[in-house]
Amino acid sequence: MKQETINEQRGGSSPRISPMSKMELAMLYAPNLTPQGAVNRLIDWIRHNPELTESLLRTGYRKSQKLLTSLQVRIIFDYLGEP
Repeated sequence: MKQETINEQRGGSSPRISPMSKMELAMLYAPNLTPQGAVNRLIDWIRHNPELTESLLRTGYRKSQKLLTSLQVRIIFDYLGEP
């Protein structure tokens, strides 16, 4: 069964909603930064958005985790918009 992205459902293209590393997701949001710089920026965005942080924590999110679940990626997209 083919996994659909949010925009494929709407007829466009966007990153796949699937488990991915924090670095991979961060680089989608900030391709012009170094990988570590992009991760730092993503972590700052999460930390400075209490609602996003709380939603992620309810999924078992830990700031030290390297791999994000599909649900965590979807939540980040919901709060930050699609990269």
